[in-house]
Amino acid sequence: MLKLGLIGQSIAQSRSPALHGMLGEMHDLAVSYELHEPADASEAAFAATLKRLREQGYRGVNVTFPYKQLALGHAAEVYQGARLVGSTNTLNLGGTVAAHNTDYSGFIRGYRGRVGEHAAGRVLLIGAGGVGRAVAFGLFEVGATEVMIADLNANSAASLAGALNTAGFKASSVAPEDLEAIAASADGLVNCTPVGHYKTPGLPIAAELIGSQRWAFDAVYTPIDTEFLVAAHRQGLSIVSGFDLFIYQGIDAFEIFTGVRADAAKVLQGFKQRFDLKSDLIG
Repeated sequence: MLKLGLIGQSIAQSRSPALHGMLGEMHDLAVSYELHEPADASEAAFAATLKRLREQGYRGVNVTFPYKQLALGHAAEVYQGARLVGSTNTLNLGGTVAAHNTDYSGFIRGYRGRVGEHAAGRVLLIGAGGVGRAVAFGLFEVGATEVMIADLNANSAASLAGALNTAGFKASSVAPEDLEAIAASADGLVNCTPVGHYKTPGLPIAAELIGSQRWAFDAVYTPIDTEFLVAAHRQGLSIVSGFDLFIYQGIDAFEIFTGVRADAAKVLQGFKQRFDLKSDLIG
């Protein structure tokens, strides 16, 4: 039995067990994928959980809020995505602990799967949290020339812009009064806030600012058809959905854990059919 899992807080509704279970079935591998919530948000609680899982023979774990950054300190090897982003969501436990960031690589695969080789161009990114940080770095791998970052927390936007500039990329933070002009000049719109989730419905940006761009991405995937993506689709923009990110980051993690190459198109269709997901935005 290949033992995998997820470490995080408030993860009871995660679809990762279903995805990894299906990936195991598709590749004739007996896979278990369990959810683990440490006692609290401290590094000590995370370390205790990781130690226990390693002792129990886990091959790999995904990591989510609030442990993505601190988990890097528990890895003997840090791969490019995790090193660039400064956080990890995937720890391979086969031998030494190796840190990867499949939000970073999964976004890149999802973008190319939907938009192809068309360069991302100038991008307005809304939301500078954990996923926003991974996506921001990933944008430069798909041809972003500049990323302009808006966040309710101005310090978070400035911090991410600073990290991108330090890495040699072009980025800036956006003042609220400049948002309209920046949106109009952008080639792509990216939502990495919770706005649009079932629990926090709405649009991350005014509807009238959507339409002059070429493409849009929404990290939210419950629902798949967020108000933001529906509005962008209606205006003729190419769409990259949070469902794409969820599937590709999971596939990337599975491949890291197992060494098995998955057929992404079959996984996308298989998951959609198994859970009767109906959406015009996911093919």
